[in-house]
Formats: sequence, structure tokens, C-alpha cells
Amino acid sequence: MFILKRQDVDIKNIQHPTKDQKIPVLSYQGQTFRLLSVFNAAQEEEARALWRDLTDNRGKACVLLEEPERFSVWGKVRLEQLDAAEGSDVASGSMAAPFFIQACLLLLQALYIDIEDLLGDKQAALFRKDVADTFVQWHFPQVESAKSVDAIFTIDPLAMTQMPAWQEHHLQTLLQELHRIGKSYFGNANFTERAMEALEDLPPNHQQQFSTWLNQSPNGKLWQ
Repeated sequence: MFILKRQDVDIKNIQHPTKDQKIPVLSYQGQTFRLLSVFNAAQEEEARALWRDLTDNRGKACVLLEEPERFSVWGKVRLEQLDAAEGSDVASGSMAAPFFIQACLLLLQALYIDIEDLLGDKQAALFRKDVADTFVQWHFPQVESAKSVDAIFTIDPLAMTQMPAWQEHHLQTLLQELHRIGKSYFGNANFTERAMEALEDLPPNHQQQFSTWLNQSPNGKLWQ
């Protein structure tokens, strides 16, 4: 429907009408759009392919937002319909399987432990801040407080009784940002192989399903 630049739109973090969370909403010429998926700067082709599929093949009203460091796809929604739209993959994105969230948290914690062991406590503290900033920037639900962010780094993901209410676009953003942040600390991408070893803590069937999903995802090449 539209290919827009950041200066063309207004993006705000608004309170969900029926849930205790905030969500990013893009406004353009009186129309409202909700975030569906995020791609890094090297994934322009994938972002355009998703946008074209939604608009041309599925008849959805969508925005492709071009920014210097990323591309994002947004689906049209009316604010009063946000709750009803939760079941729609176009309005809210695909809900992430709990063990997908566990896998991403295992990667995050493995990277944190690596930084702490190899680079020291000061760098580890900076890494925690970088991740917390990512949660804020991309409006991750249920990690708004310092306590909830601390839990992400300290609680065993496999022992968590309730996963954060993250959708697949949150996981894609987290994987992209973890890779970018990790490279800034280590100077290369060699850390990914060590971090991926943490997935061995998952049950074999979950590990296989997550690996398949990761391989097919926009950020899979970053971690394989």
C-alpha cells in the first residue's frame, strides 16, 4: 500500500485498550498501523517480499517503513479494534511458541555470561543496559521495569512458569539486536557458535523445531 520514510510518519507507544501493555502504533494521513515484522538493513529484499505478499496476494493494507538501519512492515488497524485483532496474524503478528521464547532467552543469557567471563563485570553491566534499551525502543511487553529486566538475565528460562507475551516479531528484533550488540563487544560474530550451544538445554524436539524456524527466519543467517 505505502512505502514510507521515517519523516513521513508518526510512531507512538500507546496503552493497549484492554491489556496491561503498551504497543507501537504508526500513524500516516489519519490511518493507524500496527507493527508486524522488523528486518535489518541488509534484509530489504525480505522486507519488500513480505510487504508485497500481504498487499498483493492477501489484500491487506500495509506500510513498508524504510529507515537507515532497518525496515519494518506495519498492518492497518483501528485502535478500537486492537483487542479483537489479537487473533489476526496481520494485526498483531504471529504469537511465538513458548519454547521459541525460551530458546531466545537462552541465547541472550549465554551471550551475557560470555561477556561477563571474557570481558568483565563492567562490560556485562553495559550489555544489560543495551538489552534493556532494546526492550524499551522496540516496546517489548512485560519488561518495562528494572525488576522484570533483571529476571530476564537471572531466571532459568526452562523453569519459567509464564513466558513474556512476545510475538515472533519481538523475537526477530531480539535476535537482530543481540547479534548487533554482540559484534560491538567482541568485534566479530564468532560468539554465535558458543551462544548456540545453550540450545542443547532444550528438549531435542523443541531444539529441532526452533532451529528449523531460525533457519527460515529473516535473521537465521546471522546465527548459523
